[in-house]
Amino acid sequence: MDHQSRFKDLFNGAGYLLRGIGWIARHPLQWLFGLIPALIVLAVYGTALGFLAFHLDDVAAWVTWFADDWSETVRKATRVIAGIAVLGASLFLAILTFTAVTLLVGDPFYEAIVVRVEDSQGGAPPEPDVPLMTQIGRAIKDALLLGLVALCFAVVFFACGFIPGIGQTVVPVVAACVSGYFLAGELSSVALERRGILRKERFARMKANRPLVIGFGVATFALFLVPLGAVLAMPGAVAGATLMARERLGADKWPGVEQWREAPELRPEQWQPGHDR
Repeated sequence: MDHQSRFKDLFNGAGYLLRGIGWIARHPLQWLFGLIPALIVLAVYGTALGFLAFHLDDVAAWVTWFADDWSETVRKATRVIAGIAVLGASLFLAILTFTAVTLLVGDPFYEAIVVRVEDSQGGAPPEPDVPLMTQIGRAIKDALLLGLVALCFAVVFFACGFIPGIGQTVVPVVAACVSGYFLAGELSSVALERRGILRKERFARMKANRPLVIGFGVATFALFLVPLGAVLAMPGAVAGATLMARERLGADKWPGVEQWREAPELRPEQWQPGHDR
C-alpha cells in the first residue's frame, strides 16, 4: 500500500465513525437503547476518576517519593509533571477499558444494534452456534487481556511523560493512536465475532488494514475525550465499527460490499453502494 492509499484510508476510517453516527441519528430509539449500559459504566468510572483527581496531589507526592529532599522549586515542578502523567495515564486506561467494560455489560444492547445495522445493509450473519456461557467467558477473557495490555501501555506512557518536551507533545499523540487502535478492535468485535473472526484473527485483519483502523480509532478516541462523549457517541461508534467490519475487515466472511460489487446477483435489492438506510 502506497503513502497516498494509507492517507486515504485514515480519512476513510474516520468516515466510518461519521457514517455510524449518521445511522444512529436516523434511528434515535437505538441510540437511547445503547445509552443504558454506557451510563451505568460511566457512573462507576466517573466516581473513580473524580476520586483520583481530588487526591491527585497526594498521588503525585507518593509516586515521586524520591524528590522529598530536593529543592522546593524542583520538587514542585516534578510533582506537577507527575500529576499530569498520572492523570493522563489514568484517562488513557479509562477510555480503553471503558469500551471493553461497556461492551461486556451491555452485550445484549450492542448486539441488537449490530444486527439492526447489518439488516439495514442487506442482512446480518446468522448468530454463531456457541453456548452463551462460552460467549460470556470469551468476552471476560478478552476484556481482562485488553485491560492488561492497556495497563502496560499506561505505565510506559506514564514514564515517558517525564521526558521534557516529548512527554507533553509526542507521547499524547502516540497514546491516542494506540488507544484508538484498541478501541477499534473492541468496537468491531461483535460484528466480527458473528462472522467467526475471533481475537487473534481480528487483530491480524486490523494489522492488514492499520491506517483504516487507526483513522476510525483516533477519531473515536478524540470524540470520547469530550465530556460525556464516550456515553453519547458509544452507540454511533458501535454502528460505525459494524459498517467497517462488514465492508472492509470481514467482507470475505459474509456476502458484503466487495462480493456484491464483483457478483451483482448476490446483492440485495435494497442495498446501494455508499447508502446507509
